[in-house]
Amino acid sequence: MIERITIIGSGVMGSNIALSFAVNGYSVIVNDIKEEFLVKAKGRMIENLSILLDEGELNEESVQTALANISYSVHLDEAAREADFIIEAIPEKIELKWGLFQKLEALMKPDTIVASNTSTFPISRLMEKASFADRMIITHFFNPAHIVPLVEIVRHRETKVEVVEEIVSLIRRIGKEPILLKKEISGFIANRLQTALMREAFYLLKEGAATARDIDTAITAGPGFRWAFTGPIEIADFGGLDTWQSVFENVARELDQSTGAPEVIRDLVRENKLGTKTGQGIYPYDECSVSEKLNERDRLLIKLRRVKK
Repeated sequence: MIERITIIGSGVMGSNIALSFAVNGYSVIVNDIKEEFLVKAKGRMIENLSILLDEGELNEESVQTALANISYSVHLDEAAREADFIIEAIPEKIELKWGLFQKLEALMKPDTIVASNTSTFPISRLMEKASFADRMIITHFFNPAHIVPLVEIVRHRETKVEVVEEIVSLIRRIGKEPILLKKEISGFIANRLQTALMREAFYLLKEGAATARDIDTAITAGPGFRWAFTGPIEIADFGGLDTWQSVFENVARELDQSTGAPEVIRDLVRENKLGTKTGQGIYPYDECSVSEKLNERDRLLIKLRRVKK
């Protein structure tokens, strides 16, 4: 039975994954390599809890309970020693993950389940230098992790069936919607679909088909409006498979077929225009507007989640 949870990595994903468990009554230790990272994570979680409070998702008592459920440590041995379930949410560098897993082998209990939040590496790659594949799993949360319901779950070929069942049950208990991949596939499901869409969006931007804002609006006011409740396969059924056969035959050959990052993105990265983190990407940002936009996004997602329930 999973009771004590450790999140290793206190960035945006790690801190919000911790919040997902804490608001649902689980004891969580958040671990990182520097105290300053943990201080920043705590501030982020307090701000996110205040939004949940304002939106009526939590009351004052449940906010305080969630905060009390979270502790912090820069000592990996302390964080891992009694954990029933450990989620790794450190940077996407395979050497860092290998090093962490090797350390965990000597620190954690023999029955501790370990998960990675990776969106990049197949689980077989993660386990190349560790020997606990039978209790290893990927739990891929989506940003903002304390709001977005989806969690993609990927098992190793050696992962015990009971481990998979326990984690799927746990993810459901914290109000998430897990999907279990039936095979190991690069990018999993959601990021493959998202990447295909974004490749075409940036191609249209490069070709001057429309402004960036109008391309975004084409999704938020069109397909994205429906996708919140109806997925692409069901949409094909609703529209008629004969109709979609014609759409594919008429449009598919015209779509971008590139296999690398879009030219627009590569150019901006070379100029260190990385988006909100640097104040300039496709759109300009200042520090105040980024915070306001993130909070507005979270409030809208909370409302959408409430409707979907």
